[in-house]
Amino acid sequence: MKNLTKKQKIIMSIVAIIIIAGIAVVAFMGFNFDLRFQTAQKLELYLGEDFKIADIQNITKEIMPNEQVIVQKVEVYGDSVSIIAKEITEEQKQKIIEKVNEKYELELKAEETEIVTVPNTKGRDLINPYIWPFAIATGITLVYMAIRYRKLNIINVILKTVLTLVIAEATLISLIAITRIPIGRLTIPMVITVYMLTFVGVTTKFEKELEAQKEE
Repeated sequence: MKNLTKKQKIIMSIVAIIIIAGIAVVAFMGFNFDLRFQTAQKLELYLGEDFKIADIQNITKEIMPNEQVIVQKVEVYGDSVSIIAKEITEEQKQKIIEKVNEKYELELKAEETEIVTVPNTKGRDLINPYIWPFAIATGITLVYMAIRYRKLNIINVILKTVLTLVIAEATLISLIAITRIPIGRLTIPMVITVYMLTFVGVTTKFEKELEAQKEE
């Protein structure tokens, strides 16, 4: 800490506050998962013909204006629609079917259509497919850096790289928790981006240290 500049100390303090705040938010509130990964309810309607997603979205917005709703085509031929929301009441189901019948001149019946509860996806199930690829990639990179920057002290290089990576990812995850950004399809790309940028930043720093050592 004594060798750090005032600017570096300020940055480290801010990062520490963000991580601590993130831990507190996760402990008391948990993460904010995207609707696709929450416990939700699904209504599937077989239209038997091609349709526009926008039409169904307009119908759900009219009937469920204050709720997040995911509308998507299902089945091979795209002639069925899946409507997912945190909660779908029988009354809302009735109104949606009435509007769809009116829009596409169909005769769907509410009593023949079931609202299905979709269980939530656990956080570990979301990250499990990426654990080994991340571990292998990190191991290979650390071996490369240990060889490339061996003159800078191998143990020091590995410790600095791992510590920087952990701090960077912890900061990102903390910011996601604090800002309540939904965890979903974009989360892993964000993590990978920070992961790669961290290695680039660490490599650049070591290159400068290596050049300075050569000049000496």
